[in-house]
Amino acid sequence: MAQKPSIPKGTRDFSPLEMAKRNYIFDTIKSVFLLYGFQQIETPAMENLSTLMGKYGEEGDKLLFKILNSGDFLKSAPDELLARKDYIHLITKVSEKGLRYDLTVPFARYVVQHRNDLQMPFKRYQIQPVWRADRPQRGRYREFYQCDADVVGSDSLVNEVELVSMIDEVFKRFGINIVIKLNNRKILSGIAEVIGAPDKIVDITVAIDKIDKIGFDNVNAELAQKGLSQQALDTLRPLLTLSGTNQEKLSTLESLLATSQVGQLGIEELKYVLSTAQSLGLKSEVELDVSLARGLNYYTGTILEVKALDVEMGSITGGGRYDNLTGVFGMDGLSGVGISFGADRIFDVLNTLDLYPADTIATTKVIFINFGDKESQCCLQHMSQLRAAGISCELYPEPAKMKKQMNYANAKGTPYVAMVGESELTSGTISIKDMATGAQQSYTLDVAIEMLKQ
Repeated sequence: MAQKPSIPKGTRDFSPLEMAKRNYIFDTIKSVFLLYGFQQIETPAMENLSTLMGKYGEEGDKLLFKILNSGDFLKSAPDELLARKDYIHLITKVSEKGLRYDLTVPFARYVVQHRNDLQMPFKRYQIQPVWRADRPQRGRYREFYQCDADVVGSDSLVNEVELVSMIDEVFKRFGINIVIKLNNRKILSGIAEVIGAPDKIVDITVAIDKIDKIGFDNVNAELAQKGLSQQALDTLRPLLTLSGTNQEKLSTLESLLATSQVGQLGIEELKYVLSTAQSLGLKSEVELDVSLARGLNYYTGTILEVKALDVEMGSITGGGRYDNLTGVFGMDGLSGVGISFGADRIFDVLNTLDLYPADTIATTKVIFINFGDKESQCCLQHMSQLRAAGISCELYPEPAKMKKQMNYANAKGTPYVAMVGESELTSGTISIKDMATGAQQSYTLDVAIEMLKQ
């Protein structure tokens, strides 16, 4: 017996029902993007490896899927590297391309490559899959979709406020209760200064980004291995475990970071974003979280993450400001800020909470029973009129037994079944059965269309 085929770990197939739900997610997010003035672009699934490497930190580089060169990919690989199994240096010899890790770095490449054609500030959105060679687990996949919105060419903090407002609108439409967590990388730089480890800012942000996953003690152990003194670790703890209201946390930070100019700048930026966003009357809770780090190295200002309040799940949206990202592609001085909705995690949250609107998972609205050639010809004419009115419909392709055709309609979750038999042909009517109630009634075509539209 042939072995049953399978798919790679961390990837998934999606049934028609699941795709209906996913399209609801994509359509909802897309409609909000458009509401806020963003325009859509797409970039290739694969990028030159030189575009991707070095943009996500050392750990991010390890999670990049590399694509072997076509043909004899070993022809340029030195024998000594092969003998030593030195995969780190072999990569550049056997692979020139990789699957995109996120949508932000390809977007930065796009901006630089097409800069003469773009009107600044440029507001773009992008809904495409990304790939990470991560260990699969609940809510973490190797292939998943991101729904990004970015603004480049503007330093204004109004952009951050707009993104927070957009997040609130998206999750309000989904019916998901969330908390929007905010921090600022300048505050983290200020913390690194006051604990006497300004040169360890990357190590600090990468480590504290794992607090929710591994706990504070394990973060301390990792930072100690990176060379932070016990005194620095003792100073760090109260900074990352602030409590109270947002205003109380800001006041404490102002005192603790009084000697750090960059830290004070981060506090002022965060004050503006928090106060302005809250003045808009958002439904969502907005919380200052100093332990929020967003481990990606390119963030330079505001950083944010979104957590669902009613489901145990990792971040379902994240983002921040990246003043220097396009500089690595030769375009200095272009500031940007963006967010990314984790469509796959939102999918899991909506499934867990069963928050999909009833009409989201509806497929065909009415199925016509096939009684034979003459009747099916009439049904096809009727369906042309129904479809012109925006009503989805289909005709069962063969004149099978009634039970089989009704089972087909039930299996698809079709709300109505239409029947045109000999008597309906004579009277010029359509008999329509409500599959939920079992009620059946005859209508003229025009009346049937009005009923089905409602």
